[in-house]
Amino acid sequence: MRIGELDIERPVILAPMEDVTDRSFRKICRRFGADIVYTEFISSEALRRGIDKIVRKMLLDESERPAVIQLFGDSAEAMAEAAVIAAEAGPAYIDLNFGCPVKKVAGRGAGAALLKEPEKMARIAEAVVRAVDLPVTVKTRLGWDRESINILDIVPRLEDAGIGALAVHGRTRSEMYRGIADWDWIARVKERAVVPVIANGDIWTAHDALEMFRHTGADGVMIGRGAIGNPFLFTQVRDLLHEGAVKSTPGFRERIAVAIEHLRLSVEYKGEKSGTLEMRRHYATYLKGMPRVSRVRNRLVREDDWRAAIEILEAYESECEVYEREGKIGEYAEFLNDHSRRLVLK
Repeated sequence: MRIGELDIERPVILAPMEDVTDRSFRKICRRFGADIVYTEFISSEALRRGIDKIVRKMLLDESERPAVIQLFGDSAEAMAEAAVIAAEAGPAYIDLNFGCPVKKVAGRGAGAALLKEPEKMARIAEAVVRAVDLPVTVKTRLGWDRESINILDIVPRLEDAGIGALAVHGRTRSEMYRGIADWDWIARVKERAVVPVIANGDIWTAHDALEMFRHTGADGVMIGRGAIGNPFLFTQVRDLLHEGAVKSTPGFRERIAVAIEHLRLSVEYKGEKSGTLEMRRHYATYLKGMPRVSRVRNRLVREDDWRAAIEILEAYESECEVYEREGKIGEYAEFLNDHSRRLVLK
């Protein structure tokens, strides 16, 4: 897949997720094999006003590149101006969020709301393309609801506007994240599109990623919720794609070690209070399926001191070592098997 100067065969990409894909998590996912990582989505209006919290979301470490800055907004002028500011941070390309379904975005006429206004969507894309020298891409959904799927009408409009690639989540806005993503529609987009297509939706295992490539013919795949607390998934996908097999499954030691690393980075980048609080959303998935974990998780999400949180995690690792000697450590259910959740659901 080629976008500007980037040329990566079958890239596996970390999707933009608000309050998840911050600098600490992007850095970890790159280390575990994500080919490209996206920032959280950034408000164009807030960026053009120079709001410090929003500007900090664009800070990129060398170790996380190639990284992409994603913008959202409902004004061509604001989006173009924000793109010029974002380009100064040196992303690989700029992505336009035309697919976020949450009320605080779509309810303001941005994100997925633009699926109801394809002409406006194209005008915004064209304004951004003209404003910056970097490649500009789009991430969107199939349509507003199942009765108004219009992605095949949108594709040529965006291509005429000059976008360099299109990422498609296989759901409509009204479906939010319910049910199963419709990969058949992504395959139809790939058949129609001239620009590279990135497939997104319900990649929970390495085998899901392989099946997504096969089913849709996409040029790249994008992993969102399946990566939360599970950056190891990128290594597993890379192994399966390039060597034909998943080589390893992370055990409790590695999961706890990476959770601690993530917490330390979160505190380093966001300060002790915010870094500790914002890490709470990740513990459940890092530790999911481990023995007698609920009480440990409950302590972690109530702990305000990051040093004490590390002590809790280290003590739990010692506890798990006892379970291991007693033969009570089993496979960690969903995250750790080699079977596709999608195929099971079907």
